[in-house]
Parts: sequence; C-alpha cells; structure tokens
Amino acid sequence: MNSILYQPAVMPSAAVLSRAAKVKLLILDVDGVLTTGYLDYDASGEATKSFYVQDGLGMQLLRQNGIPLAIISGRDSRVTAARAQDLKVQWTIQGAQDKGAALNHLIEQAGVTPDECAYMGDDVIDLPILRAVGFACSVPNGHFLAQRAAHWVSHAAGGAGAVRELSELILFAQNKLHTAYAAYLGDGERPSLEIQ
Repeated sequence: MNSILYQPAVMPSAAVLSRAAKVKLLILDVDGVLTTGYLDYDASGEATKSFYVQDGLGMQLLRQNGIPLAIISGRDSRVTAARAQDLKVQWTIQGAQDKGAALNHLIEQAGVTPDECAYMGDDVIDLPILRAVGFACSVPNGHFLAQRAAHWVSHAAGGAGAVRELSELILFAQNKLHTAYAAYLGDGERPSLEIQ
C-alpha cells in the first residue's frame, strides 16, 4: 500500500531512498525552499512571504510520524517565526549567516548526528549544511552549486511543493507513508485538525 501512495515524477534511486530512510530530523531553509524566494514589501517596509499549504501538510505528517522539524534561515523574519509556530516546528534558528555553526548548535540541541539529518537548501549560503548532512536536498530553482552538493533535487520548485515532495519521499523510504495518510483515506482515526 505504501508504494501505491507514492507517485513521484521520477522514482528516487536506491541510494537516495537509503539516505532518506535514516533521517531523524528534517531541517529546512526558508527563502527559496519554503517560499519561492521572492520578497514583497508592504507600504511600511515589512517583507511578506507566501508559503505553500501542501508543504505545510507534508511537514505536519512528518512530525506526526516521529520526524521532528527545524528551520535554519539566513534572514530574520516575523513571518517565518509565525509560520514555524503554526506548523509546530521544534527548532527555529533565524539570522544565521554561518549555517555550519547553526547546524552544530542545532544537532547538539536535537540529540542527533549530521548523518541523521536531511536538509533542503537553495543557495551557496546553504553549502556548509548540504555538505555535512546525511541527506542533502535542493530545488530545481536553486543555485547550481547547491544542486551539485545535493544527493537529491526535487521536481517541484521551492515554494511550490518541494517540501511536500521531500516529506513524502522520507515517509515512503521509512515505510510510514501509508500510516501518514491512513486517516485521510478512511483507514484509521481522523487526525486532529491543525493549521496548515
């Protein structure tokens, strides 16, 4: 049943699935991954961002199936903080210009090794993490150096389903996808309704 629910644009390789199977923490960049990377400014000069709702459900499904979430972002944003709170992201590090140092701080807090982490990033600032984690991921609209450092590049663009695609890949690789979708398919108890 797990494989019936998993319909990627391109089936990941055995090596990618093996890396995804070991993930105990998903870490995400924000701009260009959870968003398109565009920043709109309102009349007061406040930057606004748009988040893709299906990415949010993917993150919720991971969390509900034992894979906690973290954000490491180079920018400091109240919008990001609000979205992270909505999605119950366990660790949020913002304003991280040295993302390698931020990763070291995070894994100490989370009690995991870099090999047990997946990270999705889209630009050169993400390279220290992409090179350190066990499962490095990028997006097709990311910088070519970020894509080159990644073990896997999503089919969907950042801010348009890339995180949902990654979430389903991890759940599939860990044989948790059917369990994650069971309540929605009528195969189990209904999950509590949460903001996406």
